[in-house]
Amino acid sequence: MTTEKSSRNINSGKKGGNFLPALCNILGVGILIFCILIALPLSVPKFLGYDAYQIVSGSMEPAIPVQSVIYVKQTEGADVQVGDVIAFYSGSSVVAHRVEENDITNGKFVTKGDANPREDIQDVHYSDLVGVVKGHIPVIGAFLTVFSSSAGKIYVLIFALCGIMFNILAGRLRNRTNESE
Repeated sequence: MTTEKSSRNINSGKKGGNFLPALCNILGVGILIFCILIALPLSVPKFLGYDAYQIVSGSMEPAIPVQSVIYVKQTEGADVQVGDVIAFYSGSSVVAHRVEENDITNGKFVTKGDANPREDIQDVHYSDLVGVVKGHIPVIGAFLTVFSSSAGKIYVLIFALCGIMFNILAGRLRNRTNESE
């Protein structure tokens, strides 16, 4: 009778002993997947020749919401069509607005934000053109700020290392459970 109790205790301990390693493994994999899913839309387009910028104002809503990341492909001013959304330098900032008119002879654009009631006061010269906006992803722009700073890159790296550490911990906990049997 005592042998049955001890075998029950071992078996019930075995089932309960797998919970913590499984939890650590799930947490570690989840962290790594999160880091990869956030990094992909911000880094892969750069390899394909696109620049990524964060939208910080509502001038292009609802077409491009605030906190979106836009992907800009460098292009010549003469190739821009009316209706295209372009990114251009305005002082030290990059602005994205829709082209209302492309004055090829004078090398400038008349632009307007979709949410703005009137055209922009100043024309955009071809020399200020960054490129044409080819796409955007809502909400991801908030992560662009993190990834673009040195401290943010370190935080993301540390977060990914935490995911790896959780997976290592899960393996060690499993080994400890197997050794105790």
